[in-house]
Amino acid sequence: MNFNLLDNAASSADVAQQQGPGQIWMILGMYALLALAIYFFIFRPNKKKKKAEEEMKNSLEIGDDITTIGGIMGRVVSIKDDDSLVIETASDRSRLRIKRWAISTIDTEKNPEPKKAEPKLLKDEEPKKKKRFFGKKDED
Repeated sequence: MNFNLLDNAASSADVAQQQGPGQIWMILGMYALLALAIYFFIFRPNKKKKKAEEEMKNSLEIGDDITTIGGIMGRVVSIKDDDSLVIETASDRSRLRIKRWAISTIDTEKNPEPKKAEPKLLKDEEPKKKKRFFGKKDED
């Protein structure tokens, strides 16, 4: 019959025993590197994202504009102790009571960045003309 397959299997087992424990440590090291990569590329970013979302939901204040996970936009009117809040959704002041976990984004900017001040020009100085594509100057 076909005994070559059995001979090949036995010879490969002998080769594995001859290579020794170095090969085993190499394989375990590869699995450890794979586990670290999975942790740093999958679990850690998710953990940071959940922490940022939790901070965002806990920093909610009355008067903030929000968007829910269902797409409803409104302004926070009151915050209850049982993790719910009341929002006004339209100009007719219809109110909805929603859970805190249903908040998708807070649309109100907390700390708007100040705009950069333009440099002041002297009385005799003309504003510099900006260059456009291919070095051509604007002719305003």
